[in-house]
Amino acid sequence: MDLTKFQKQIEGSSDKTRPLPPVEKWNPDFCGDINMTVTLDGRWFYEGTPVGRASLVKLFSSVLKREDDKYFLVTPVEKVGITVEDTPFLITQWKEVEADANGGSSTNGDKNTALVLITQTGDEVVLDSVDQMELRVPPKAIRDKEATAIPYVCVRRNLWARLHQNVYYQLLEKSKEIKGGDETHFVVHSANIDFIIGKVG
Repeated sequence: MDLTKFQKQIEGSSDKTRPLPPVEKWNPDFCGDINMTVTLDGRWFYEGTPVGRASLVKLFSSVLKREDDKYFLVTPVEKVGITVEDTPFLITQWKEVEADANGGSSTNGDKNTALVLITQTGDEVVLDSVDQMELRVPPKAIRDKEATAIPYVCVRRNLWARLHQNVYYQLLEKSKEIKGGDETHFVVHSANIDFIIGKVG
């Protein structure tokens, strides 16, 4: 696969009003799998070599499509399969912003706040919907001895992100403990919604 050619196919497919290419509308023929992998730590490799340019990684991630448990890079004329070891995105940063009464992020002075989770590619996800986050046991290579379930967050189009360990611990410190039955839940509040980021018991 010629990455330069693939890059040219993608460029120009988005604009200021729609920054992400409309991959959901593209249905090109499948051209086979390529030797590209998104590793557990969120890095992209092509033929065993890291894709070093952040702008190129961001470009590829913008045309990523998931069908069942398979991942593809899609352009208007080409569709190729890639390997994703866990999730294509990793939450590496977070911030807190003011939120409006309906839960969306805002700067209107409302006292309510929302958490914004930021991926390794710079995508920002505002936590404002109950179905955005779920707890999963991570792959064996990175799980703890107790196989503790950790938060995964939907970035877009059924593409998910795992919280980096540092972010997870920071949010745990921010969380409130809520006891219910035999379990203790660790909860963070965002956009008028309580999100469970951990459980013990």
